[in-house]
Formats: sequence, structure tokens, C-alpha cells
Amino acid sequence: MTKDAILKISNLTVSLPSRAERPYAVEDVSFEVFPGEILCIVGESGSGKSMSSNAVMGLLPKPQVYISQGEILFEGQDLAQISDREMQKIRGSKIGMIFQEPMTALNPVMKVSKQLEEVFKSHHLKLSRKQIKAKIIEMLDDVGLPDPKIIGNSFPFELSGGQRQRVMIAMALALEPTILIADEPTTALDVTTQAQILKLIAALQQKRDMGVIFITHDFGVVAEIADRVIVMQFGKIVEQGSADQILNRPKHPYTRKLISTVPHLGAQKKAPVTSDVVVTVKGLNKTYGDASTGWFKKAGRVVHASKDVNLEIRKGETLGLVGESGSGKSTVGRCIIRLHSSDSGEVLFDGEDILKLTNAQMMPMRKQIQMIFQDPYASLNPRRKIGDIITEGPTIHGIPKAESWKRAEELLEIVGLDKVALKRYPHEFSGGQRQRIGIARALAMDPKLLIADEAVSALDVSVQAQVLKLLDDIKNKMDLAMLFVTHDLRVAAQVCDKIAVMKLGEIVEYGNTYDVFHNPQHAYTKSLLDAVPGKQWKVPDLSGV
Repeated sequence: MTKDAILKISNLTVSLPSRAERPYAVEDVSFEVFPGEILCIVGESGSGKSMSSNAVMGLLPKPQVYISQGEILFEGQDLAQISDREMQKIRGSKIGMIFQEPMTALNPVMKVSKQLEEVFKSHHLKLSRKQIKAKIIEMLDDVGLPDPKIIGNSFPFELSGGQRQRVMIAMALALEPTILIADEPTTALDVTTQAQILKLIAALQQKRDMGVIFITHDFGVVAEIADRVIVMQFGKIVEQGSADQILNRPKHPYTRKLISTVPHLGAQKKAPVTSDVVVTVKGLNKTYGDASTGWFKKAGRVVHASKDVNLEIRKGETLGLVGESGSGKSTVGRCIIRLHSSDSGEVLFDGEDILKLTNAQMMPMRKQIQMIFQDPYASLNPRRKIGDIITEGPTIHGIPKAESWKRAEELLEIVGLDKVALKRYPHEFSGGQRQRIGIARALAMDPKLLIADEAVSALDVSVQAQVLKLLDDIKNKMDLAMLFVTHDLRVAAQVCDKIAVMKLGEIVEYGNTYDVFHNPQHAYTKSLLDAVPGKQWKVPDLSGV
């Protein structure tokens, strides 16, 4: 017997302000959600995925963005027509939501238990303080958090990314909703934490027979958990069907294009790079915290972010640094560029130990070592025009403004942007365009070493593919050495010549990418590869379709 839909969206249209690039964020969208199923919505940034879910939750930024047409039928009510007060009773209790960034969604100055307590109080449930306390412990235990009492008594910043996301799931499920909306909940997580969260959501969904709307741009996640898939482009649904049909036999050109850009997990054999060594790291150590004690002081927690790390990168070579969050990947990159100080060790750049240089001596070296940061939104000054951002570094190092500006125009062309972008501000660009600007800024210094710290983790698969190709082309054209820090093993498999696997500050495996991926030696490397979502799905060859 076929189950009835618990949510039915018909001809939904969400209008944008008149100054927007297009009239509608969502246009004439119709779909259903059934109990006990996971419906994945995929598409690039701006496709209308999140705006559709925000419309269901009554979280549109009114009055600028509003539902201008259509129905959202849930339990006999049209959510598009009810008041904010009525929607408040449904939001959380009947329809729960997990947001992409738990650190933004959680109150940083309120303990976890207090925030969970607010969920019950806001819906005026007749529970005693003792009952609420017991319920909170049960919820935190249900989402697999160790020692729920300690977690409940912690602030969000004291928890890891995976723990914070589990707290968000506990909050979303606190009142046992009929529908759960998960908006990119695993994008920023490493593969093992991601696997745990996906397994948790699927288990809770089956246990409670919920309908789940899972918004993502990761086709590995889709292959792992989806029952049905909706593909959106420019606010419209271009294709929908079973997970098997969408992943393996896509019909629409846009779906085929998206799937064709998904990086394969398997690495290709490459000839070893034999050019000159640009940077050598020897015995690099970095700890955070303080283990010392005194009359009025207890020993604090000490974290070995980098423990006797050794590596080298040659001209024209990309070394991938992979591992879970907290493994020390970013710390190593930041110690090399001296954004963080090191406790001991050597970083030999063109034969000179840059860790021994004074700040004044280091200044000319900074031209030759540049970094591309993870967040293209936070790494560009919103108050400065793109031209000023790109030319600032060269100008500081004595290059005339006119020459710097001409170079900036050339670099924008290299990264695929028009030179008119120089006179615009960061907020006028998409995430992928901003990351291209970040690359142009790094290249403006003509570096020998480029450190890319999770430079594509926040990007859609198609934009990601473009940026990865761009980085590879630039590396080959300029003969750069590149340290590529990532938690995405599919990406690492495609772009890296060598791989260094980090665990708790130590490199546990180091070798050619092909060897590491096809014949991993360390148990930790094997566990990372086993945790890749959708690893059983082989990306189909759609070149002849």
C-alpha cells in the first residue's frame, strides 16, 4: 500500500526584489515528501535549493522575498497562507531543520543544555524542569554524543564541528517532527565525521518514520542516502526521479553536466616529478595549550597539532595534505607560511631556513609563498574594491601602482574573469568567482609556493571542477609548487601528485597518490577511504551521451 505524502508542494514561486538578477528564486516548483523516505535536492549555488526549504519553514526574508504563487500543503494546512504565529507552532515541533553551519546557528554564549531547554520552553510544553533535564540527556545520547552531561554543560566553541552538528540534529529532533529538513549539514565536515552524521540521520529517520529533505551539492552523499532526487537549476526543477535513475541514467543535460564534474575516487598513475625541491619541512613541531603547573594553576590540555612533520614539495608538484578535522593539516600550512609560530623544526625554502628569519628578513620571502584561504567570503575585505585587494600586496613590495594594476587585469583574465571586476566589490560576486579572485590575489605576488587551504570545499561540484582545473593549469604554466590541504579525498585523488595523510599531528602515510589510494598501508588511511560517502557508486561515463 502506497503511503500518502506528508508534504505536498504545488507550483511554488518565490519572488525576488526588482533589482535581483532574476525575478524568481524558485519558479513553479512541485514535489512531494513521503514518510520514511530521504529526498535529496541537488543543484549549484543559486539554484533555489535552500530557498525552497526556507519557504517551507517560513524563513524567507520578507517583505523583499516572498511566496507569490503556489501551495505548501502540510497536515491539511497551506503553510504559504498561515500567519507567522501559526507557523511558529509548526516550526520545530512538526517540521525540524538542521542548518549548514552549526557555529552560526548555535548561540556562542549559551551552554548547549540551555539552548536545548529553550526548544521545549518556546513551545510551552507542560514538562517539569526535571523532565526537561532528563529529555536533554536522552536527546544528546540518541545522537551519539559521548558523556551527554559534559556536552550539555559545554559552550558550542568547546565542541568539535561534528559534535556541534550532532547538537543541531538533537535540537531539530527534540520535538519529534514529522519532517526533517537538512540544509548542507555535512559540507564542512571531514569524511569520517560526515559518514557518522549521514548514518545517524538515516537511522533516526527510519526509527521515527520521518520524511527527510536533504539539500546537498555532494553526489557522493546522494549515492549514500537518497531514495529520490530532485535536480534544480535557476529556481526550476529540471529533473526528478529515483536515486538510481538520476545517478546512473540522467536525462537532462544539466544533470549530466553536474555528474560529469564529480571527481572520481580512483587516482591515475602519474610520472614522478623530478624537478628541484622548493620547500623542505624537517621535524616541524607545534603545540597548543600549556601543560605547566604552578601554585595557582592547573595543567591545561595540550594539543600536538604538528608532531615531527617531514615533507618536501618540488617545482610543478602538488602535495596533498589530507586527514580529519583537528589532524593538524591547516596548522602545518600556516606554520610554513609563518602565520603561526612553530615550536621547533626547519622549513627550508630555496635552501634557507625561514623559521630563523626575523620579521624584517621574512618580508621579501612572503612574496614567494602565498596562501588561498578556505572561505572566499571571509578572506576578502568587503569594503575594498577587487582592484585594490589584488594590487595591495605588490604595491607594498614596491611595485608601481600602474604596473600592479596592469598585472591584476592579466590575472583576472587568467582566472576567467573580466577586468571590469577590478572596480566592483566582493559582495557582487558568487562564491566561485570570489575564490577565483582569491587565487588572482595570491598569484599577483608571483609566488614559487602556493598553499591552498581547503580552497574548494565550499564550492559546488561544477565550480569546484573549474577552480581545480584552473589551479592545475596555473601550476603547470608557472611551474609552481603547491601544498593542497583538503579533507575531500575525491578531490585529492584527482589533483595531487603525492599524498601525506595526517592523524593527530603526525604524518602516518606518505607516497605517490596512486599508491596511497590503491594500496593504502596504514589502517587510518584505509578508514578514511572506507568512510568516503557513496564510494560504492562509480561515476558513470556520460561523455558519449
